[in-house]
Amino acid sequence: MADHLGTDLALDALEMAIWARGGVIDDLVHHSDRGVQYTSIRYAERLDQVGAARSVGSKGDSYDNAAAESLNSLYKKELIEFHGGWKGVMDVTISTMEWVAWYNSERLHSYCGNVPPAEYEETFHRSTADGGLAIENQAI
Repeated sequence: MADHLGTDLALDALEMAIWARGGVIDDLVHHSDRGVQYTSIRYAERLDQVGAARSVGSKGDSYDNAAAESLNSLYKKELIEFHGGWKGVMDVTISTMEWVAWYNSERLHSYCGNVPPAEYEETFHRSTADGGLAIENQAI
């Protein structure tokens, strides 16, 4: 059976970690996602061979990276792919900072009752002394 690219990449990353430590593998923890490499026999055998611990996030909790992946997908769609024509790293960096500021303060979020997060947070803080707040069916 042909080797799978995901497994090969995970094994390469493990070998680089071993090399970077000068072959010293005490307390080495190799992080991976729940992809093919996690179930790969070659990957598991190599981890066992070097005595490295496996580490994967658990599904459905705060360590699940689905939220981060979703945000990254939005970032790429709304900024990177939409604008394009980047002149260099600094151009992307500045645009990224502007996008993050817009996303965190001005973008309309359905969770916030379709008001910008900054406005929602300001309203929340003003109302906490009043014993609570409800915005568009969103009780706080």
